[in-house]
Amino acid sequence: MLSHINDQNQASMVDVSAKEITIRIATAEARITVNDAVAAQFDGRDFASKKGPVFQTAILAGTMGAKQTATLIPLCHPLPLDSCKFETSFAGREALIRCTCKTTGKTGIEMEALTGASIAALAFYDMCKALDPAMTIHGIRLLEKSGGKSDYQATP
Repeated sequence: MLSHINDQNQASMVDVSAKEITIRIATAEARITVNDAVAAQFDGRDFASKKGPVFQTAILAGTMGAKQTATLIPLCHPLPLDSCKFETSFAGREALIRCTCKTTGKTGIEMEALTGASIAALAFYDMCKALDPAMTIHGIRLLEKSGGKSDYQATP
């Protein structure tokens, strides 16, 4: 049975009141494939579009998105973020954004990490769309989670 479906087959928020409070950590990633014009702008750390620094803006947007996950995903519990960190890199024609979220609570933080990575990728797209409106955002996935009933580690 799916966790967010009740006995009447209706959407329902999971009751976490009996769960133990633990430190929970999750990491997710998103990838953006760009054209040569965007790739040529990268200087090794970040690059600026006409709108400003691309990765820095993406990180800010991703952090804001992670903090708003419960307002965006209907059945998510609102979680206080203890930490929201990003790693960014660029190789060839692909940008990689990784988001790691941490909380002390009764339920997992996977959706916050996935939302953070996704919103950061969308902000990256917005910052570079004048140079490459055909960019693709792909490979959004959970890489790992720990601290709950079960841990998870993605295969490479």
